[in-house]
Amino acid sequence: MQYLSILYRLLIALWVGGAALFTFVLTPTLFRSFDRDQAGSIVAVLFPGYFKWGLICGVFALACLLFTRSRHWAVSSLIIVAMLVVTSLQAFVIEPRAAAIKKEIPSFVTTPADHPLRQQFRKLHGASAAGNLGVIGGGIALLILL
Repeated sequence: MQYLSILYRLLIALWVGGAALFTFVLTPTLFRSFDRDQAGSIVAVLFPGYFKWGLICGVFALACLLFTRSRHWAVSSLIIVAMLVVTSLQAFVIEPRAAAIKKEIPSFVTTPADHPLRQQFRKLHGASAAGNLGVIGGGIALLILL
């Protein structure tokens, strides 16, 4: 059972580390290095893999946690389930809607910020960003509970 505990810790670290790297390093670097349209296109290509990564890490971490029934397992399980719900909403609801809206916007560089489609996209982006920060915060809480 100790190997499951080690695997659980590794999965949480990979999930949170991946989310933090994507959010605080990769995405800002892309938007600094390329114009908004190019950077957005690159990030859009990466999103499916990013969300799959989170879902895979989360599902396996939850399974490990349920089998080990370690200290704080109930609270940790609730946090992981919440993180999985948020990640699922991002992957299967928010991101597809944002991608569909993005296809209707010819260019983020030339389309005014107050355009209705840009405003819709901004709301979805804000919801996704808030969810992402929530997942990172949940992961940090899980690491503290270790």
